[in-house]
Amino acid sequence: MYEDVLTKVPLFSDLSHKDLQLLGSTARERQFAAGETMMRQGDTGAGLFVIVDGKVRVLQQGPGGERELGVYGKDAVIGEMALLDDLPRSAAVIASEPTKVLVIPAWDFRTTLRENPDIALKLLAVLSRRLRKAEGQGA
Repeated sequence: MYEDVLTKVPLFSDLSHKDLQLLGSTARERQFAAGETMMRQGDTGAGLFVIVDGKVRVLQQGPGGERELGVYGKDAVIGEMALLDDLPRSAAVIASEPTKVLVIPAWDFRTTLRENPDIALKLLAVLSRRLRKAEGQGA
């Protein structure tokens, strides 16, 4: 149902239409008002958010106070690490305007990967390229 939205997500760039249909079937739509907190730093990550419409600010509280890590809009993915680990959220996410997102719950995502290991391999390839790029080794 939501595969057309997921097609635009770089994390899912290597997935087939069928793979996207499987993931899309687990997605749920959510709306957040301007100023509403979508995720709190330190909370358990329950899933991945794809921004369908609107903008969010990512804020991290540290010893020196709060700092903004970025502003994200349409087609951005927030919280993807929650799909892979059970660690607390490293930052807070706040809607800076009315925002619509698709949420893919971590437990549904993991079930899909267990039942479709090829999806896991494709995602690992994308994550590997992202890590290499972040480390300055190119894509």
